[in-house]
Amino acid sequence: MPAFPPLRTLLAFAAVARTGSIQAAAAELNVTQPAVSQAVRQLESHVGADLLDRSRRPARPTEAGQMLAEALAEGLGRIDSCLAHIRRTGTQGGRTVTVACSIGVATYWLMPRLAAFYQTDPDLTVNVITTQMGAPDLAEGVDLSIRYGHGRWSDGQVRRLFAETVEPLCLPALRERFAGPVPPEAVPLLHVHSAEQSWVTWRDYLRRTGQPAIAARGQAFTNYVQATQAALEGHGLILGWRSITGALAAAGQLVTAGLPRLAPRDAFYLVARHKRGNDAAERFGAWLIEDAARP
Repeated sequence: MPAFPPLRTLLAFAAVARTGSIQAAAAELNVTQPAVSQAVRQLESHVGADLLDRSRRPARPTEAGQMLAEALAEGLGRIDSCLAHIRRTGTQGGRTVTVACSIGVATYWLMPRLAAFYQTDPDLTVNVITTQMGAPDLAEGVDLSIRYGHGRWSDGQVRRLFAETVEPLCLPALRERFAGPVPPEAVPLLHVHSAEQSWVTWRDYLRRTGQPAIAARGQAFTNYVQATQAALEGHGLILGWRSITGALAAAGQLVTAGLPRLAPRDAFYLVARHKRGNDAAERFGAWLIEDAARP
């Protein structure tokens, strides 16, 4: 048996880990669900370990699966960066900009804004690279990085995008079960494990808002998109970040749990390369700063 598994099995498992379900992975890859399930089982047979915990619905990565998912996310991200660099330095020249950010920021904050940007600058192409864990860096081929944190980074020019507000949110049906605020100890809490130390966890939130600590129970996820989907399915309380869940709250898909809001000291920043010369990056960066300042 070859040492390296078939590429299609790795891509299928990476899609399941990234999207949070076999159904979503099948839709992303444009194949059937049985095809994705078969590919994952073939990969498990190849490595000799279970990669998905199928006793839970939807299935979640095991410890071994999580290790492989993170390695795949990093490797595929580097490939994306390389391809973006080739495209940027190829025929499109200065008409392409590549932005790196977390999958949550890409899905709920950046992508919804691109349509408005293309109306003002239709000749420019924006490529988006997402990271699974940690702050997005200015890897080869990346022009701009959207990061959450203290803002004191030395690898690029740092400009503040917007401050954040954190507030527990839940499905309206879950909120209606309680006459007052939803007690965190009475419902499952949805957790996001991040390599970023500045990311606010449930433990941080309860401590900073003067509420008693409780046992950490409920589902845990590796990215905010998965946790948000779990909240939309009514699986518990999520710490809603205004930049990510603000549109869902405005639409009434998620509602406040009636608990205190938290305004972290950290904020979101736009980091650009020190070396200038990419007109597309400068134009798009300036537009993002201006758009983020709008109410």
